[in-house]
Amino acid sequence: MSDAFDQTALKARLTAAREGRAVNKLLAAVRAGRVEAVPGLLKELDPGDRKKALVELKALRTEVRGWGWSRWQEQVPVQKALRVAGAGCHTGAAAAAAWLGGRDLNDWARGTSHVVLDVLADRDPAWLGDVAQRLAERPAVTERDFPLVRELVARSGCAVPTTDGYVLGWTVSVTGGRLLEELRADAHTPVLVPRVLDMAETPDRLTWSVGPDAPTHWPTALAKLAEEGVLDRASLVDGCVARLLRGGRPRDLRFPLALLQLLDPTPAERRGRTADWAGMAADAPSPVAAYAQEVLAGLAAGGELSTAELAEMSGQVLFRTEKKLVRTQLTLLTKELRRDPGAAAALLPVVAEAFGHEDTGIQERALKLVGRHLTRVDGQVREELALAAAVLSPAHREAAEELFGSTGLADDGPYEETLPPVPGLRRVAAPAATVAELVEDLVTVSKGRGEAPPEEFERALAGLVHHAYRHREELKAALAVAFADAWWAGEEGQVPDHFVYGTYGVAVVMASLMGRVGRSRIHDARAGEPTTSCVHGALDAVVDARLWEAAALVGTDRLPFLLAAPTWHTGAIEPSVLVERLRAYRDAGVDPAPVDLAQALLRVRKADPSAAAAAVDASALGTRAGERLADWLRADASLAPGLRFLARERDPKDGSARLADRIVLKIRERRAVREEFPPVFRWLGGADGKAPERCYHWGGERRNWPGVVPDDRETLASWLLPVLAGGVEWDERGTSWGMTALAEAEGPLGEATHLALAFALGCRHPEDRLNAVDTLLVLAARGDLDAGRLGGLLAGLTVDGTVKPNRLADAARTAAATGAYGTTWSVLAPLLPALLTAEKPARGLGELLAVAADCVERCGAAGEVAGLDATADRRASSQLVVQARRLRKALRAGASASSQEADQRATQVAENDQ
Repeated sequence: MSDAFDQTALKARLTAAREGRAVNKLLAAVRAGRVEAVPGLLKELDPGDRKKALVELKALRTEVRGWGWSRWQEQVPVQKALRVAGAGCHTGAAAAAAWLGGRDLNDWARGTSHVVLDVLADRDPAWLGDVAQRLAERPAVTERDFPLVRELVARSGCAVPTTDGYVLGWTVSVTGGRLLEELRADAHTPVLVPRVLDMAETPDRLTWSVGPDAPTHWPTALAKLAEEGVLDRASLVDGCVARLLRGGRPRDLRFPLALLQLLDPTPAERRGRTADWAGMAADAPSPVAAYAQEVLAGLAAGGELSTAELAEMSGQVLFRTEKKLVRTQLTLLTKELRRDPGAAAALLPVVAEAFGHEDTGIQERALKLVGRHLTRVDGQVREELALAAAVLSPAHREAAEELFGSTGLADDGPYEETLPPVPGLRRVAAPAATVAELVEDLVTVSKGRGEAPPEEFERALAGLVHHAYRHREELKAALAVAFADAWWAGEEGQVPDHFVYGTYGVAVVMASLMGRVGRSRIHDARAGEPTTSCVHGALDAVVDARLWEAAALVGTDRLPFLLAAPTWHTGAIEPSVLVERLRAYRDAGVDPAPVDLAQALLRVRKADPSAAAAAVDASALGTRAGERLADWLRADASLAPGLRFLARERDPKDGSARLADRIVLKIRERRAVREEFPPVFRWLGGADGKAPERCYHWGGERRNWPGVVPDDRETLASWLLPVLAGGVEWDERGTSWGMTALAEAEGPLGEATHLALAFALGCRHPEDRLNAVDTLLVLAARGDLDAGRLGGLLAGLTVDGTVKPNRLADAARTAAATGAYGTTWSVLAPLLPALLTAEKPARGLGELLAVAADCVERCGAAGEVAGLDATADRRASSQLVVQARRLRKALRAGASASSQEADQRATQVAENDQ
């Protein structure tokens, strides 16, 4: 009995040892990154062994996640092997799908798909189908590893997934030189194509800008399949129309529009969707609206569109800004009125919608159309049309009066310029009064790793320092709960090195208070050489230096509160407030932190009425910090660098020169900054010739830059110039983010501010130009705008091709539409001569002249514009010549009106003298 027992135990031990060796061999292969060896090693494991191995694989996966970038070459093959081994060890479909779809493992999917299929070859088809469906619901998985999901679907025989991710992967997989053949042979095509039309964003492969004859053109291939009966044509038409009606970005509508045009709806299909075409014509992007307008025009020409339907859709189209659409609609109305004169009563009020269009040529066309059919309407309609004519441009006032009579038009009275109210300073809210409120603020500003709005950031930082000094343990306990899952938190007793690449805002201060940042990391960051290769790198270093200093001192007796906490929303500090803060430091026997004091000095508002008195009070403190504040308040008001904007030079290679390279900032030498400020600020004093003069990187929104010197508008403008250059020259969006801060900052305006405004007005994207218009109007309202200087800068920028006239015209039109016609003209007046006298007229000059003429007609300006007569006297009917004549006429009318007013004043004076 004993011998039998011993033999059984021995066999068990041998089996366990053998199984243990098999598991260890698998783990060793995974750790070595030997992906191809994994399937064979898995076959040696029974379910129990795989369960044991899975525990070790999970631990290894956690370990590998923590490896730094220095080990990436070792990390990649291990993660590939982990993906395969884990897939083979999981028995549940949900767990297997979660493992395969893990972000850290799925990054390397393309090189492991065939091996994963190998280890799953013996699984039940239903199980494989379950995994496939779960993976298809993960867009990142199907994007990176579509072949795996597709093969799992094929092996399982399950229904094809119709998730966005699967459809996207499918479109990528079949797009190629044999697209038509691939789609025709794929049994899933009839299921997935309609799903494409349901997606919010059209897959990229379907939006490629290739011709209809290209083998990769999806609309052509699908239209061919519909013709062959592989796809249901009627369903495709329905799907295209529904997708176009839902709207979206022009990019996403390009495919359904092209497909619908190729499917060419039948007359019956067009008649049955009249309301759909009208909706597209009213609200869809221009290409879609143009197609719908064409369909409706065909229906109208065939008498299949009622007058009421035509009137309704015309009113919506004529309200659009696109000139081509509006002109086409007026042509359609002209034809309809010619065909059915009796429709005048219903259609002329609709035509009058174009009286308010920004293009005076369209206004004139609409007015002439009304005039031709005015005798066909009764008095009530005539009165309605006369009232609508009140919004016509003054250029058409005479023609409208001839048509309706002077009594039908409202008298606008004397012109009054409309400018926005001058924004006032807003006080920054005091730091949170309680720890609970502070934690809420910290959670708000810590969302993501980007920059929080400056006011929120400053309030949270000031509150953190304040409560860390007074309620340290209570604050730490609250942070431990609120930020238990924070990316920087780590485990108790651990000090992970998460801040090797920066501070990530206020996170570094919180982490330091919680003991989650190594003291050596903080020391090295504070002692490191500040970045001065570019002004923006230097600004980032200033912002980070404050945070590193706070991280070093937070919760100690050396930082009771922040001196640099702003009192105004611009980031500025009242001089008297800073004096009181320094007095509190003196009374507490604490020396100010160097970076905190330096930032406070840069923020103190020298334009404040209390500045002179504050300088006296600061001197009386009897401290070195007080003396520095007093000297700073009495010193030169601006740190603005000397600005040189170089002339445009053509690069012999590509005929262009980078705009940012033409901006040279020469930092002036200031001994106080060089000798008394911490190293991170010394570039502002021209230290050691290291001050950055040019910017060589792409710009981006950095909300905290303006707060470094909120009292110095010219300095801020100089810093924004390279960022704005990207918005003028390239396709960068959001480059004018700093214009609001520029408009609200203190200090005089000079070359840098006006050049920044000129750049912003010439930015490529409308939203950036809109920020510039707001700034222009605010500066004008504050009385700070030098319109002649701005116009002169714009003249140089447009003549050398840096700023496009059509963009400038759009910005000027937007500014004028607010009621600031006089201000807009004051900027355009010095600009136009350079363009009108140029050797070759700039493209878009006609649009600019149209805006100028509108401004002059509204505000009654007078004067001469060099080159205007020569352009207006040309024998041509182009918009350039037409608008030049219009502007000349308006200026002469303004001069005549001014002369009459002068005569009237002289007569009045003479009568008073008598």
